[in-house]
Amino acid sequence: MRNYLKYQLRSVEKMPTKIWPKAKEGSDHVARSIALAIRQRQQENQHIVLGLATGSSPIQVYRELVRLHKEEDLSFHNVITFNLDEYYPMDPGAIQSYVRFMNEHLFDHIDIPKENVHIPDGTLDMAEVEKYCQEYERKINSHGGIDIQLLGIGRTGHIGFNEPGSWENSETRMVRLDALTRRDAAKDFDREQDIPYRAITMGIKTIMNAKKIYLLGWGQHKAYILQKAIEGEITPNIPSTYLQKHPNVSVHLDTGAAELLTRFDAPWLIGICNWDEDLICKAVTWLSDRAGKPILKLTNEDYAEYGLSDLTIEQASSYDINIRMFNRLQHTITGWPGGKPNADDTTRPERRTPDSKRVIIFSPHPDDDVISMGGTFQRLVDQGHEVHVAYQTSGNIAVHDHHARLFLEFSLELINAKSKELVNTDYGKELSKMLRQVIQKNEKPKAAADTRLVKGLIRRGEARAGARLCGLPEKQIHFLDMPFYETGKTRKKPLGNEDINIIADLMRTIKPHQVYAAGDLADPHGTHATCLEAIFQAYELVKKEAWAQEAWLWLYRGAWHEWPVYEIEMAVPISPTELLKKRDAIFMHQSQKDRPPFPGNDSREFWQRAEDRNKDLANAYRRLGLAEYEAMEAFSRWKFPWQEAGKSVNHTHNSKSKPKPRAHSKS
Repeated sequence: MRNYLKYQLRSVEKMPTKIWPKAKEGSDHVARSIALAIRQRQQENQHIVLGLATGSSPIQVYRELVRLHKEEDLSFHNVITFNLDEYYPMDPGAIQSYVRFMNEHLFDHIDIPKENVHIPDGTLDMAEVEKYCQEYERKINSHGGIDIQLLGIGRTGHIGFNEPGSWENSETRMVRLDALTRRDAAKDFDREQDIPYRAITMGIKTIMNAKKIYLLGWGQHKAYILQKAIEGEITPNIPSTYLQKHPNVSVHLDTGAAELLTRFDAPWLIGICNWDEDLICKAVTWLSDRAGKPILKLTNEDYAEYGLSDLTIEQASSYDINIRMFNRLQHTITGWPGGKPNADDTTRPERRTPDSKRVIIFSPHPDDDVISMGGTFQRLVDQGHEVHVAYQTSGNIAVHDHHARLFLEFSLELINAKSKELVNTDYGKELSKMLRQVIQKNEKPKAAADTRLVKGLIRRGEARAGARLCGLPEKQIHFLDMPFYETGKTRKKPLGNEDINIIADLMRTIKPHQVYAAGDLADPHGTHATCLEAIFQAYELVKKEAWAQEAWLWLYRGAWHEWPVYEIEMAVPISPTELLKKRDAIFMHQSQKDRPPFPGNDSREFWQRAEDRNKDLANAYRRLGLAEYEAMEAFSRWKFPWQEAGKSVNHTHNSKSKPKPRAHSKS
């Protein structure tokens, strides 16, 4: 049976794929494999050639290689490196330069000889590029070719900067960047017009000539394209699919990046499953969607036609399964997110006691609270709970310079209108200096810090306005300004003890019965994931305190995507009036309207994304045969192993991390 399942998996996944619980575990494994290869070549007194990538995917690999160098005497004296690509044009000293990236993350911290490092030159004249690319290829070949090639994957499916349409025989060359690739690069540039239109990249042929390839994929925002790369047909429209032809490629994913692979998305299509209530719910909602029928109308024939006859044979008739899953989903719906007083709570998502709960809503950025759960926020306040909102980061880099200029000019106009003498005071002069710094885009550390201060205060004001609109008093609004975020760049510092203690201290002060947090790990910029990890670790610090046993953690998802129906444990209906009020609360965040600095890959404004997602969820429940609502917000409860066994609508959901796709096939 085990060999049969391996065969079935190989027939779907066309590249060997290893799934890791967390990106760090996968990154450490790849780094140690590279280190082993380096040491083996050293024993043979030979060099080794590494092909290196930039971007977020390989950062933790480089971090582990640096640690191995510093703590375990891994030398790089025999290592020769060739980087995949570089923007064109690009000064090597620029913040966005891949030369700078590699120096900051790897080369400045190890003993590799400088002459052994090769990165495409973004300063060349256009007329010199073709000859330079030919020489780059010649150098690779003169060293015996690339032994180990490290790759990330872009959301267009590109590897290196080989965009859709790249051919299998392509070599190092200049390319024009895809529009989506440029949008994804926006997080590293101040203005969209600063993003280069071109790059120099190794070609598909160059990459495929490597003796060993590691393809890394971390995060839910990569799940869609990774499924295409691993399971799809080979096509120049998705250049990463060429890797299916490589004889020695291995793919390393975390659980979020792997969630759309068939073994997780629909494991019953691969082999016999270990059916539990969670997997049955997933299968039934999947079947309802495929068959185009409400759950209660599904028949034995439908189960058989779509490959689920095993479920009806092993479990029960379709009728019994349908009733059970319908009831399970129906019990997730509640208009009382804080629990309904004096009601039977046997099948309700939340406890009825205490009637009035203390609640903390953690918001990674100053607008995630109203974007993601603005309707539920209103309900909790209206139903008499003591609601606190805690904005975890300042969000100061996500404000355009022109917005900061507007506020500084307003402040100067105000004091000038009040008293012209104030303009010449130290206060007035400081405001004038800060305004000049914004206009001149002064990037000196002190000037940049002043600009971020202004932008952070803008976002504070907007957050207060949004929270007040939801009915929250000022004393219950908290700004945490977690230090990990305060780099002034999109790349943040690692999560530290100070960050975690800030969360733990607030929780100790409030002693909440409910905590809401962003479980939106598809956030492509990583801030949501870091903020959630801080909450998890804060829970570990407070877990021995009596109140923590009753502090249930509910996860919402943000502007990027919604929980799938089968993972939802609480669905809160939103009326048309509440939806409009939610929109008004989002509108309070004027600096994020129209075109925020970091919109991601979705051209819609945040309020549009939120409304569409909330309405789509309500329609998904309706299509399953449940009640029809205007809109809905969804939550999934995270249960810590050390918390007392509290009741929940789905008793089978015990101590499991989400998102956490699982293999269900029997061995």
